[in-house]
Amino acid sequence: MGTGNSGLSAAGLRRLHEVLARYVGSGKIPGLVALVSRGGQTHVEALGTMLHDGGAPMGRDTIFRMASTSKPVTMAAAMILLDECRLRLDDPVDEWLPELADRQVLKRPDGPLDDTVPARRPITVRDVLTSTFGLGVDLPLMGSPIMTAVLERSNYDPDAGPAPEPDKWMRRLGELPLSYQPGERWQYDLASDLLGVLVARVTGRPFESFLRERVLDPLGMTDTAFHVPAGKIDRLPPVYFPDPETGGFHVWDEAEGGRWSRPPAFQSGGGGLVSTVDDYHAYFRMLLNGGTHEGERILSRPAVELMTTNRLTSEQNAARNALARDNVHLSFGQGQHGGWGLGMAVRAYCGDYAPIGQFGWDGGTGTSAYADPHNQLTGVLLTQIGLATPDPARLIHDFWTTLYQAIDD
Repeated sequence: MGTGNSGLSAAGLRRLHEVLARYVGSGKIPGLVALVSRGGQTHVEALGTMLHDGGAPMGRDTIFRMASTSKPVTMAAAMILLDECRLRLDDPVDEWLPELADRQVLKRPDGPLDDTVPARRPITVRDVLTSTFGLGVDLPLMGSPIMTAVLERSNYDPDAGPAPEPDKWMRRLGELPLSYQPGERWQYDLASDLLGVLVARVTGRPFESFLRERVLDPLGMTDTAFHVPAGKIDRLPPVYFPDPETGGFHVWDEAEGGRWSRPPAFQSGGGGLVSTVDDYHAYFRMLLNGGTHEGERILSRPAVELMTTNRLTSEQNAARNALARDNVHLSFGQGQHGGWGLGMAVRAYCGDYAPIGQFGWDGGTGTSAYADPHNQLTGVLLTQIGLATPDPARLIHDFWTTLYQAIDD
């Protein structure tokens, strides 16, 4: 699947260490764990501490909240169902998600919720997997009736508490009209949560149960889950969101007694996983290997290709490109890839050091995981700092810029 395969230079890895250590030494990033691999060579950096004011050192087995970096992994459950013909891309989802049958669509995306027209067609499996089913997080619509309702009824409102169990979550979602016609526009995040409900209903099992049996356990991803059990909670640091004005650290979620210290009622495919660098390395190496891991097939090669190549038309992707281009004050440049596969971004043009074809995604808690078929390169960077200031996103950028310079061909 690629040409470069000779590893990473010692000088390049030293430079990578220096760049990462500079961020930790600045005090703006308390700690991090990074893993890079190429050509059978794997290198890990564990720097800093789990607390912003000290505490235990970061370790290779430190567990992090993956946030939106959950999306590429949870998508694998749906791909298995496609491989087994239990789902078909262009089948309506009405059979499994009757709450979304017979949709109404807003005449204007920012209009009142009762000013609607009938959907031109049913929502399909393809619409859910490509995040084009008609609802989602949409920054241009912030403050509109539909966006306010989506935030209130899903799992985005911290004042409303955690999301309810899946059936109640679906009933609340089904009360809303769509903001766009099915298949018309890419919108963020909500489809990944909907995917988890779809998988659970098709299989008749909790989403995590199926994901664990078919993906996590075969890959040896023993620390990847939707919560951290008591025996591992000492390996989970708190998540901080820095104050943009003062630079002080505000705790968003503690380890003991926090949101991930107990099983959730709703297993969020969009952002609910916790994991480690080695677990994510196993997953992305499986994708680079065309769906196999240590001789065992997890996904078919066509399923991997479907996930890791652009699946959006130029019309569907226009809003996503505009979002990344015009709102860099929110993303600090993250998201400018040019393409979107299934559950992850795909580089569709050379806009930085990464080549066309690189795939993966980033998370709002300061996480990043990508694989590059051309160079047979995998990288995972995990921190406990949310993207409330430019520092964690700049760290992600500098990690990838420096890593690509370490390629030794």
